[in-house]
Amino acid sequence: MMTPEEIRAIEIRLGYLFLEQGLLLQALTRKAAAQEQRQKGKQCEDQEVFRTLGDAVLKAILTDLLIQKGYTTRGGITQKKEKLEKEESLSAMLRAMEITPIVGIGERNIGVHEQSLALAETFEAIVAAIYKDGGYEIIKNLVVKWFSPLIEQ
Repeated sequence: MMTPEEIRAIEIRLGYLFLEQGLLLQALTRKAAAQEQRQKGKQCEDQEVFRTLGDAVLKAILTDLLIQKGYTTRGGITQKKEKLEKEESLSAMLRAMEITPIVGIGERNIGVHEQSLALAETFEAIVAAIYKDGGYEIIKNLVVKWFSPLIEQ
């Protein structure tokens, strides 16, 4: 599905080298692509469960970051966090990193790999993969790096 060089290039753009690159591949792989690989007799995990974990990890880190940046009310934190984690913001971040999900043939034909929803879901899955591979402090540092410029705008 991906060459070692392609994987390394993504890791460099993320700013994180995986100990277990299979976690990155799972985070990048949409359900349709995984099903196609399984039909060929290959073992392949998809990003679905990672999206849920990544969403939760991202919410926790962003909430903590906003408090550190001086947001002091629940309403203020919630409002800014919702802007940061909305589909358009997450997909824009992944586009800026030039990372696209691994999609199935049918999804590729209709351009799913370029759609904001697929990119946002992949971003959340990547957050989960880094969390699982490197732990909370590593992903926290990366999220702070990625989102601080957006918070200060």
